[in-house]
Amino acid sequence: MDELPDHLVWDILRKLDTTNDRNAVSLSCRRFYSLENEQRYSLRIGCGLVPATNALLSLCKRFPNLSKVEIMYSGWMSKLGKQLDDQGLLVLSTNSHFLTDLTLSYCTFITDVGIRHLSSCPKLSSLKLNFAPRITGCGVLSLAVGCKKLKRLHLIRCLNVASVEWLEYFGKLETLEELCIKNCRAIGEGDLIKLRNSWRKLRSLQFEVDANYRYMKVYDQLAEERWPKLLVPCDNLVELSLWNCIIAPGRGLACVLRNCKKLEKLHLDMCIGVSDSDILALVQIAKHLRSISLRVPSDFTLPLLNNTTLRLTDESLSAIAQHCSKLESFKISFSDGEFPSLFSFTLQGIITLIQKCPIRELSLDHACSFNDMGMEALCSAQNLEILELVHCQEVSDEGLILVSQFPSLTVLKLSKCLGVTDYGLRPLVGSEKLELLVVEDCPQVSRRGIHGTAKSVSFRQDLSWMY
Repeated sequence: MDELPDHLVWDILRKLDTTNDRNAVSLSCRRFYSLENEQRYSLRIGCGLVPATNALLSLCKRFPNLSKVEIMYSGWMSKLGKQLDDQGLLVLSTNSHFLTDLTLSYCTFITDVGIRHLSSCPKLSSLKLNFAPRITGCGVLSLAVGCKKLKRLHLIRCLNVASVEWLEYFGKLETLEELCIKNCRAIGEGDLIKLRNSWRKLRSLQFEVDANYRYMKVYDQLAEERWPKLLVPCDNLVELSLWNCIIAPGRGLACVLRNCKKLEKLHLDMCIGVSDSDILALVQIAKHLRSISLRVPSDFTLPLLNNTTLRLTDESLSAIAQHCSKLESFKISFSDGEFPSLFSFTLQGIITLIQKCPIRELSLDHACSFNDMGMEALCSAQNLEILELVHCQEVSDEGLILVSQFPSLTVLKLSKCLGVTDYGLRPLVGSEKLELLVVEDCPQVSRRGIHGTAKSVSFRQDLSWMY
């Protein structure tokens, strides 16, 4: 081994995925220890780092080529020692000259001062902040000013990021390619207009409004009025995920939906006001859509929204079926199965989509219209490989028996389905058709009933959801 050139040793080390393996190899001899230190590019640290600042300094000196660092304090308690603070980020920024990707999770001791230290990291291109309650908009702005190469920014539960000047600054830079804002209470849909020209570069946008925080303001039109009717240039947007957002007709996020020519993945979760016309306008120009996930508000959830034109119906499914020739994944979920929408998707609409699109993965949650006739229609779904049924109470053993006739199905997941029993799974026993069967919280299916139904099976039964 001593005669091996360095580049061959590096190739060997690259094939070791786990940290324990790399540590074990590095302890075998001094040469391996030195080479492994040079080649270590990523580091994940947290509660075990005591004293935090000094330990981090030692790690930075040991691994001089670090490019990716994750600092996570999930489950931290005071008895575990002091967390990494602003001084620790100063140590990191001054000793990790190749740092490009940084994740800070539950770092409650870090303030704007610490974030400002990161401005001295010229190569930093990705920053993820998960629950950093002491960081404000000023800290994010200083980061935007100092880190000109920042392309990926995630802000999750940063409750004190209130000002949006940093959004305006990023709008001028036009460097952001991936933006994720989740449950930052002071940032609403109307603030996204500040991005302006940065919309041209964005490839991924994930935006989630804290539903619990502003639930009583759901029907407030202020967010809509702050975003005038204008053309939003989203030419490069590939992924769009929205949670609990207001979709105002003809403005705001509705403009985004209508201008995503390269969109491949769409996720709309409890978005109020999205209509058939929005979906139709999107699918007519987005010819590369491969994944659509819709979680639809029920009638009980939206008692004040009486305008049926602001709901999704079979017209959306027909438009998707007609225009999305590359659609591989489709998921529908209703927010409340006890009060389903009377104006939303029907069985025929779902069947039409399945028959016309090359669906590989289908997930139905609280889809009360889907029944045994729907299962029969899936017998002609040539591309369907993964089927997930959650709270689909109209599916019985009569429909479940047909699974053995699905041409390409390899994975079946059943959760909280009252109408299926062991009898419906009998045709699968010994057939070796399925690679994986997952059964969770179905009261009439037993562990014995799933034995031998697939090469790999998973069973769990917690019936507390029924009471």
